[in-house]
Amino acid sequence: MIEIRKAVLSDLEQIEFLYNDLCDYLEVHENYPGWKKGVYPTREDAEKGIREESLFVVEKENKIVGTFILSHKPEDGYKNVTWLTENDYSRIYVLYTFAVHPSCLHQGFGMEILKYVENLAEKEHCISIRLDVAKGNIPAEKLYQKNGYKFIDTISLGYEEYGLPWFNLYEKVL
Repeated sequence: MIEIRKAVLSDLEQIEFLYNDLCDYLEVHENYPGWKKGVYPTREDAEKGIREESLFVVEKENKIVGTFILSHKPEDGYKNVTWLTENDYSRIYVLYTFAVHPSCLHQGFGMEILKYVENLAEKEHCISIRLDVAKGNIPAEKLYQKNGYKFIDTISLGYEEYGLPWFNLYEKVL
């Protein structure tokens, strides 16, 4: 059984451990998202998410095993894309920094998180959920497609210096 809630400042240490453990894991396995320890995601990213009240944590047995950011703020690159719904971001959630601890991979946490996000968005009368995935992040793309997210476009989001030139965009209409 997992619990999902908004993150608070006292969660920062556990979130930082989660990010570091995940980046260490990705360094020796296939690094589909292109995340790098000390670059992204970091404690500072988590602090910003907490301040903006957009960072959520996933707990199992009082341990943080996942995080994600849910915001009404799109990436700049989203502006020039033809989406399935109108660009009223007050009614659209953007899902960022979707992370699950390596010890919890392939246990259904991703599906549970997406269900939570979709239920929350529907309660708040959102019309869709949008996200971007580093091109080639096949596990994430399969998860989103399996859950009804539709491929929209492939664009640059300006992260070429980090070796991430292309991102695939997805949207789920609610």
